[in-house]
Amino acid sequence: MQFIESALALIVTLGILVTIHEYGHFWVARKCGVRVLRFSVGFGKPMFSWYDRKGTEFAIAAIPLGGYVKMLDEREGPVPEDQLSEAFTQKSPGKRIAIAAAGPAANFIFAIFAYWVLSVVGFSTLAPVVGDIESDSIAERMGLESGMEILAIDGEKVTDWRDIGGLLLERAGEFGPINMSLRKDNNVVERQAELNGWRLDTEEPNPISLFGIQPYRPDVPSVLGEIVPGGRAESAGLQSGDEVLRINGEPVDGWFALVKTVQASPGVSLTLDIIREGQPRTITVTPKRHEADNGDVIGLIGAGAAPIEWPEGLVRKNRYGVFEAIPEAVGETWADTRLTLVAIKKMITGLLSLNNLSGPITIARVAEASVRSGFEDFVRFLAYLSVSLGVLNLLPVPVLDGGHILFYSLEAIRRKPLSEQVQAVGLRIGMAMILTLMVFALYNDLMRL
Repeated sequence: MQFIESALALIVTLGILVTIHEYGHFWVARKCGVRVLRFSVGFGKPMFSWYDRKGTEFAIAAIPLGGYVKMLDEREGPVPEDQLSEAFTQKSPGKRIAIAAAGPAANFIFAIFAYWVLSVVGFSTLAPVVGDIESDSIAERMGLESGMEILAIDGEKVTDWRDIGGLLLERAGEFGPINMSLRKDNNVVERQAELNGWRLDTEEPNPISLFGIQPYRPDVPSVLGEIVPGGRAESAGLQSGDEVLRINGEPVDGWFALVKTVQASPGVSLTLDIIREGQPRTITVTPKRHEADNGDVIGLIGAGAAPIEWPEGLVRKNRYGVFEAIPEAVGETWADTRLTLVAIKKMITGLLSLNNLSGPITIARVAEASVRSGFEDFVRFLAYLSVSLGVLNLLPVPVLDGGHILFYSLEAIRRKPLSEQVQAVGLRIGMAMILTLMVFALYNDLMRL
């Protein structure tokens, strides 16, 4: 069932973003007088197709991992004399550049629109309050303390952990001072430390934790919340609101200690001392054996944690007016763009491991998780992925839109196109690079499974 949900989430996510990207090409091509033969979402044989009054075929194909806009083009076969004026190859370099750039531009416009919707509807952010500090870390040398709220890094204002992660990622691999403005006991204080070229070369880099900061999280008590119908917890008589004090006589220190003990006891009877409505009780439950994604066998009882309340002021509601939301949306889109460019740069320079490349499997799992999390998370995920798609397509790599823009720009400068041999070699190199990255990303996906 989870595989089906992930697959559907992937299809919906890519379907939305591919349609937007290709519509950018399609719309500008028509505005430039180019005849569009086919607009396809997906590759391969069309499953459904229809034609508009201008003769363009709109198709939904079987392989939902991309799409394309097929235009009248002399490079793909003879073009009737009376249709030459509508051929892509007959248009000026400027118009061809506009058509190639329109796809990525549509992705950026969609991201701005998505963030604008979130800003108008309202979204929540978690105040960046410092929790634990790792010993012998940059954060410790800087003098950060638990309870401080981070206000700015190197003069740039931050409002949540997402902002902080992006700014710290930019400083990875660098030397020199890093400055933070913080709120401590209602006073603003400044802290500084020297960077020593710290690297993000782990498989799952988190610049915040590698810097030595653990975000503040309230303690999660060992109180049961949702009880899964038909699960071991329900069968044993456990109820929502029960607080587990001891397991087999050993004290339970919070929810995560409870989970750890249960997962380590598949098929083993556990005696739970609980408090229910102020009265002590003892209940025996045997966790169900379950094989996790990594192959480990763990115990499950079918119970979730009770909702916790964050301290007042830590969860902040953000809402903007229709016009106020525009600069907010543009700022969020630019932050995503900068983060993507920085990540690419860090990978090229070796400061970020290529193990972080992700393919369709990871996208499917994240998409499914964001759908489960609700409207806000899914829209934010769509916006970020749309920006990433736009940035990657603008890279000057033959085969990508950026490669086409490079070729057409050189043609405009030279006042004649590059030779077919040079273009063919460039396309082969570009295709080899893209295929290599795709294989590597898919390999990373499989290793994560």
